[in-house]
Amino acid sequence: MQSLIWVFSSFVPARAIGLAGLLATGLASCQSVPLKEAGTLTSYSNLGPSKGMVAKKRLYVDGQRLAGVKTVRIAPTMFSFAATSKVKSGADRDLVSNALDRALCVALSDRYEMVSADQPADLTVRSVVADIVPTDKALAGVSTAVTVGTGFVLPVSVPRLPVGLGGLAIEAEAVDAGGLQSAAMLWARGANSILDKPRVSEVGDAYSFATKFANEFSQVLISGKEPKALDISLPTRQRMQSWLGGKPKYAACDAFGRAPGLLGAIAAKYGAPPQWIDKKPSGRVPTSGVAGR
Repeated sequence: MQSLIWVFSSFVPARAIGLAGLLATGLASCQSVPLKEAGTLTSYSNLGPSKGMVAKKRLYVDGQRLAGVKTVRIAPTMFSFAATSKVKSGADRDLVSNALDRALCVALSDRYEMVSADQPADLTVRSVVADIVPTDKALAGVSTAVTVGTGFVLPVSVPRLPVGLGGLAIEAEAVDAGGLQSAAMLWARGANSILDKPRVSEVGDAYSFATKFANEFSQVLISGKEPKALDISLPTRQRMQSWLGGKPKYAACDAFGRAPGLLGAIAAKYGAPPQWIDKKPSGRVPTSGVAGR
């Protein structure tokens, strides 16, 4: 290892080594994304206070109302006016929406029977992207090159550059057949230079956070209560199969396509745009429209 570091130091300018050292010793930054109301929830009055460090949230859940639920449908995720203005590409917005809906469908399959959006169900889940902070593609590319490049010559890769970070804010609710709210959540998260890998896409961070939100909200709906800060439970067999790109437990989830699986994990590691490996499912209705009550 010493000889490898000597070779590296012989060919890389001292200023570059100094930058890498500065980053590696904790020059970390986090994009601040506040919780935001898009005006699409049935009610905001029951939401609790803001909580969370990495991701912020306000939550309401009625466990008794959820106890009798057997069937669930997912309304396609929409974008608010504010969020739509931040991402001009409808294809990019659809990518985020579809990732969120797919993750929700797969996760909720652990407990509920999932039915298509045009079928009656005990519970309807609907989500709206309230705000989005686009990822700077150029800076994400530089971050990827620095992180991956130094990983070949240093014991550890340096963190992501603490600039050009993206973020996402979502509001979602689950309503029963009569339109009464059973659960609701406002959620927001900004990218962190240490925790979140860069991807060369305007929605690179939002795409990743859409899945994280879906997993957290699904825990609320399945358990009927606020989830623990640290979830150490192992994923179920059906969820692992779906993550690997296999057939989902319920046909309704196929409306959101198959997950990129291992290919997607490799692409994410090297900063490839999610558009390269996560294709729009055939027959999906575009969700580039704007949400409204």
